Amino acid sequence: MTAQPSAAEVDRSAVRIRPVVAQDLPALEWEGQYRHYRRVFQANFDDMRRGQRMMWVAESEGRLVGQVFVQLLSADPNFADGVRRAYLYAFRVRPGWQGQGLGTRLMAAAEEDLVARGFRLAVIAAGRDNLRARTLYERLGYRVFAEDPGDWTYTDDQGQLIRAAEPAWLMQKPLPARG
Repeated sequence: MTAQPSAAEVDRSAVRIRPVVAQDLPALEWEGQYRHYRRVFQANFDDMRRGQRMMWVAESEGRLVGQVFVQLLSADPNFADGVRRAYLYAFRVRPGWQGQGLGTRLMAAAEEDLVARGFRLAVIAAGRDNLRARTLYERLGYRVFAEDPGDWTYTDDQGQLIRAAEPAWLMQKPLPARG
């Protein structure tokens, strides 16, 4: 296996933020760390093809170094209503890239796309125990509007139904009208 350059060794301007393509799906597992979400990633990608979601990645030197997904329509309109409000989730930046502005760039790309689609509110959840995420989101203009127990289920890569509880603060940000 060839060693990947560290974040400090790579020109930050060479990072490209783009929509996910089918060939990216295995790389979203981040060398196995998120393998259990394999079926979730595929389902989200299928939804993206149908226009129900967006999946954004940050790529540097052929390696995915960050991601954020956007749900455009949800059964719960507090998250996404398909017209005015959209939900950002699965936001992560590789540890060597954190604190370098990449997360801010990813969020800006997702928000710009939402503005172009006519959405007026972006919603994101910050884990109640993740002060770093909440601080970042507040710096980007998000404000808490509700608590969420974070109860959800998914089918893992082995076909097992997994129940997750991720208590979170729901945060929202008004988006500018498209110009």
